[in-house]
Amino acid sequence: MLTASIVLYHTNESYVLTILNCINESCIDIVYIIDNSSDDYFCFLEEQYKKVRYIRNKNSGYGTSHNVALREAADEGSDFHIILNPDIRFSPDIISVLLSYMQEHDDVVYILPKVTYPDGTIQYLCKLLPTPFDLIVRRFIPNVKFVHKLNDRYILRNSGYNKIINPPCLSGCFMFLRMTTIMENNLFFDERFFMYCEDFDFIRRLHQIGKTIFYPNISIIHDHAKESFKSKKMMFEHIKSAIKYFNKWGWFYDNERKMMNKRILSEVSFLEDK
Repeated sequence: MLTASIVLYHTNESYVLTILNCINESCIDIVYIIDNSSDDYFCFLEEQYKKVRYIRNKNSGYGTSHNVALREAADEGSDFHIILNPDIRFSPDIISVLLSYMQEHDDVVYILPKVTYPDGTIQYLCKLLPTPFDLIVRRFIPNVKFVHKLNDRYILRNSGYNKIINPPCLSGCFMFLRMTTIMENNLFFDERFFMYCEDFDFIRRLHQIGKTIFYPNISIIHDHAKESFKSKKMMFEHIKSAIKYFNKWGWFYDNERKMMNKRILSEVSFLEDK
């Protein structure tokens, strides 16, 4: 069984209907709609779409809300689960391609396809595990030449984004997960993160167990709004989450970060030389 989940919070209805139409035509069996809005506006989705299971939820945060869906999926006996942002769209056949890859590669615990903006340009969502400096310069010093070079290294731009690689840090906008990994390791989102950095933390823990794969042979579209760059409130949420992340894993000394980053940089360098 293949399940999915989407967390809503006063989300643009057109986004929701678009992604549900994609899901409706795909091999996904059930999609859990976790609605954190202050009303029950989206409850109609359960009647309109046979695959939808609507769950009214308090606004407890992104990761905490997806944990609700992950536990529901486990109770249903799901084999694989996809965590989806509502602002993405995809061709239904890509789900079958990713499912086949996961079924053929038992060591893969997470997979992300290539992600593009609506105009077709690539979103660089493969990353090193961040240092405090990486996040500071990306947010506050974005237009300096040496920063561009550091940022290209951080987002693994030299990989070309045209080869399968195994980074320790990827985006949480589309997370295709192996449910046995989740349940056998009791591996859920850390609920101390309300919003932002919960995907870095979650995928890092997945990467400790198996391969977290970037699969560029197929692509999805993500209408990424970068809310923390537009809203001071979201910026402060991002900063708070980053502090929690580094308090958990280490600010300037993080030996695991050093080893994981060295491994993916070596992999990318090897692929460049081929």
